[in-house]
Amino acid sequence: MVENANRARGVELLLAEDVEFLGKQGDIVRVKPGFARNYLLPQGLATVATEHNKRMVETHRVRLAEIAKKKVAEIKKMAETVSKYSVTLEANANSEGHLYGSIVGTDISRALKAAGYPVEPEHVKLDGPIKELAMYTVKIQLHPEITTEVKVWVVPAASE
Repeated sequence: MVENANRARGVELLLAEDVEFLGKQGDIVRVKPGFARNYLLPQGLATVATEHNKRMVETHRVRLAEIAKKKVAEIKKMAETVSKYSVTLEANANSEGHLYGSIVGTDISRALKAAGYPVEPEHVKLDGPIKELAMYTVKIQLHPEITTEVKVWVVPAASE
């Protein structure tokens, strides 16, 4: 019974920013009046959870979800076009096909960017550097849920 009385005395706030150990931006939380009055409200971390504010946050969440959905659809479309493309990289190699250097994610990303695909080096997932002339299938992770593959041809550099 005492716990219910304490809970009823709490203040309901809408978080304007992420607050560690309390919640994320847009969450509605119940805190003690002193915490709200002395910390959250003066710091601008929260605002009083009125019905109007709750509706505004909900419409904002819906809008953000729509934007995220469109972005994922664009990324999926780009992943399909990237998977049809193959990268050819020239590298200096000895007669057995071993590279003098190595091919890393940055090299593959640079080649994809030159072809018009906005793939960053951190999107390229290699098990290790490529050190031999051959054809490789490399994973490209454009989004946590979207992974595609691209063929990478490592060929000997043209000698002059």
